[in-house]
Amino acid sequence: MPCTIDSARIEATIAFHGHWCPGVAIGIRAAESALRRFPEAADTDLVAVVETDMCGVDAIQFLTGCTLGKGNLIHRDYGKMAFSFFHRPSTDGIRVLLRRDARGEIGLKLDALQRQKQTTPLTPDQQAQESHLRQKLQDRFMTLSLNDLFEFQSPPSPMPRGPQIQESLTCAACGEAAMESRTRRCGGQTYCIPCFAAVDQKR
Repeated sequence: MPCTIDSARIEATIAFHGHWCPGVAIGIRAAESALRRFPEAADTDLVAVVETDMCGVDAIQFLTGCTLGKGNLIHRDYGKMAFSFFHRPSTDGIRVLLRRDARGEIGLKLDALQRQKQTTPLTPDQQAQESHLRQKLQDRFMTLSLNDLFEFQSPPSPMPRGPQIQESLTCAACGEAAMESRTRRCGGQTYCIPCFAAVDQKR
């Protein structure tokens, strides 16, 4: 079944991100899967754990309401097109992973052009072809059924705990305050992460 999110919300999502691309389409469909799994959830009830920093994360933020500031958008830099969604009241969760074959022949052709572009400038005809393929790939992602687009799995780790209010400690090097859980100890002193890295390199 094609994407069930209404066109006005899709346009608003694209405007929020700044441009329309295959990555945003993936994020829209991933968010759609979460909203279908947890249809009654308020945005503060959902937690999103994203394993990439690509364009689709903006779509997930916009459509689910999960944000860094609310503490319910968590980035894990694994470089995978995978997104886990949890429902805090029930602790139920699901992991949404882009299928390896979801890009189809369109994706293979687009990948070849993008690899070439890294070493050799594309001709005007190739640039037009690249743009056409990107549009076709976006359309493909938006029209595939969710089951053809994603694998649905149990999350690999439990639901992250909610935001915690912690004491701020003063860094012995720069004098700035840092959340206690983000400080490091070295030589009996407390350091923020950047200063600890500098001190540790000198040891």
